[in-house]
Amino acid sequence: MRLLKLRLVVAVLMLLCAVSAARADDKDKKDDKVPQIYPVAVLPFQERDRDSKDQGAKVTDLLFAKLSADPGLMLVDREDMKKVLQEQELNLSGLVNPDQATKVGQLTGAKLLITGSVLQVDNSVYLIAKIIGTETTRVMGASVKGNVRDDLGKLVDDLAQEVSKTIVKRADDLVAKPITRDDRIAALKKKLGAAKRPTVLVEISEHHVGQQTIDPAAETEVTLFCTESGFKVIDPKEGRKQDADILIQGEAFSEFAVRHGNLTSIKARLEVKAVDQSTGRIVAIDRQTTVAVDLTEQIAAKNALQQAGAELAERLLVKIVNPPKDKAKGKGK
Repeated sequence: MRLLKLRLVVAVLMLLCAVSAARADDKDKKDDKVPQIYPVAVLPFQERDRDSKDQGAKVTDLLFAKLSADPGLMLVDREDMKKVLQEQELNLSGLVNPDQATKVGQLTGAKLLITGSVLQVDNSVYLIAKIIGTETTRVMGASVKGNVRDDLGKLVDDLAQEVSKTIVKRADDLVAKPITRDDRIAALKKKLGAAKRPTVLVEISEHHVGQQTIDPAAETEVTLFCTESGFKVIDPKEGRKQDADILIQGEAFSEFAVRHGNLTSIKARLEVKAVDQSTGRIVAIDRQTTVAVDLTEQIAAKNALQQAGAELAERLLVKIVNPPKDKAKGKGK
């Protein structure tokens, strides 16, 4: 009897140990999960009255510095942002319309845009921020109020905290939920409908700054979207280039952006043009910038390039099947 009880106690202890080990293993898996990091672009703040003259630029610079310290945010480089605005001739100093927000998101990889204004009323100062989702075009607000004699740095610090809290609290409204590859391809097929698909050949050179490229992630992703959506694809190495109706040519690169503890952020950029071989005309041209985060630099780079290829293919293939008239008339260089 005593032996039976002893065996029972041992069995219970072994079961408890197994449960504890399983829970610990689950906890470790949760700890290894890559947290959400949001790419953010800070746009100029505007002065809404004469008394707040020159305060907009100061608030913009201070807010950029404050948000840069937030581990949940990855800020778009200021020079990159300036270059994009100049190239696209976009004026984002004031209100940002949905089309502009989406365009900036595609070109910079930013999921969120932050802009706003500085307003002085009597002896009170208001810092008002707008947080715009580039994918959802939803807009949320955050603001702080102070006295004209208050330190501007302290007010901006308070605003940065309000902005961060709003992003975390309203992330589901501001940032679009991840879309699976199957869902993207299904949506693409629906847009293309029964339209005739030309034969294509995809050639996209690719490199990762400072690292060896393992395989062509962007080219593979674009090729996959072509194949799955009904295009006949010629292998650039095995097939004949002249048999393709459309050449999809481009360049892709990825580079280290920011390190967040043991996580690495990678920025990828993909530029592609589609050329009609019979006329030499460019029937479509597009580019996409994306940001990915992972524990290793190579995996993050591959994910970023794949995402760029998927997002760009969704737009590009529709343009190839139904090229805009103004684009179809322009000759390739």
